[in-house]
Amino acid sequence: MALARSRRDRGVDYWPGFVDALSTLVLGIIFLLTVFVVVQFFLSQEVAGKDTALARLNAQIAQLTELLSLEKVGKASLEDDVARLRASLAGTEGELGRLKSGASPTELESQLSAAHGKVTTLTGELDVEKRSTARALAQVELLNQQIAALRRQLTALESALEASEAKEKDSQSRIADLGQRLNVALAQRVQELSRYRSDFFGRLRAILGNRPDIRIVGDRFVFQSEIFFDTGQAVLRPEGQEELNKIASALVDLEKKIPRDIPWVLRVDGHTDIRPIASPQFPSNWELSAARAISVVEYLASKGVPPQHLVAAGFGEFQPLDPDHTEEAFRRNRRLELKLTER
Repeated sequence: MALARSRRDRGVDYWPGFVDALSTLVLGIIFLLTVFVVVQFFLSQEVAGKDTALARLNAQIAQLTELLSLEKVGKASLEDDVARLRASLAGTEGELGRLKSGASPTELESQLSAAHGKVTTLTGELDVEKRSTARALAQVELLNQQIAALRRQLTALESALEASEAKEKDSQSRIADLGQRLNVALAQRVQELSRYRSDFFGRLRAILGNRPDIRIVGDRFVFQSEIFFDTGQAVLRPEGQEELNKIASALVDLEKKIPRDIPWVLRVDGHTDIRPIASPQFPSNWELSAARAISVVEYLASKGVPPQHLVAAGFGEFQPLDPDHTEEAFRRNRRLELKLTER
């Protein structure tokens, strides 16, 4: 069983690297979706405001149309009154003619006076009706002008709405294109970094040899802590410094090959077993694991590895490789892991 476990440990598992790349891709897509939601929000606000203005203008047009209908009805009524008055005036004039031909002078004068009074009254009423008709026509003309102005505003708003919709479609197509280009760029970066990671791991494997206390787990090299540190300490042993010299040399050569636009880092992770440490220097396993990782990156930096490409992390006892409570499990969990990844 131990032999089978040892073989599994030495196998190369590319899954964690794929998960890191996929996580980066998902974060990029989430960012694009966030930008798209913000753009959609502002466009919705703009369209909503224009819809409100459009509804208000339609209501004004409906009101003015109703007023115009009322004025047209009033105008028709006034025209009927004028026609009736003209007919009455014509009848009066005819009656006046008849009176002139067959009445006595006194009666004729009396009737003529009455007729003139009636004609005068009808003429005054006709003038009043004409003035009312003129005012109604002027008001109708004003209403027509206002309706024309409102229709022009409505046309302008419709044009603006169409432009906004076209802009929204253009933004959506640009976001989609940006997402495709981002996916291609991320895939290229992942492939390129994976190639350099493979070269680096291959060189480390050749330099370090086939040792039982150095294993490859997934996309990282796993070193037992005893190679570098004494129990409960974070000061590098001379044997550990010799191993780190080999790793530093490989990293310095690798730094010259990787393009500058690839933000790569070597992450050093410190791990302990579950047994708590009782030391004034390290109150918890977190402090111990972090101090050991920091000691390693500081030593690598002193050997020429650029500090901007180094990261130290302490995980304490919370990421065990073996959940058993045996000495063998404790030994496996006390480890340092080196992982070449993106910043």
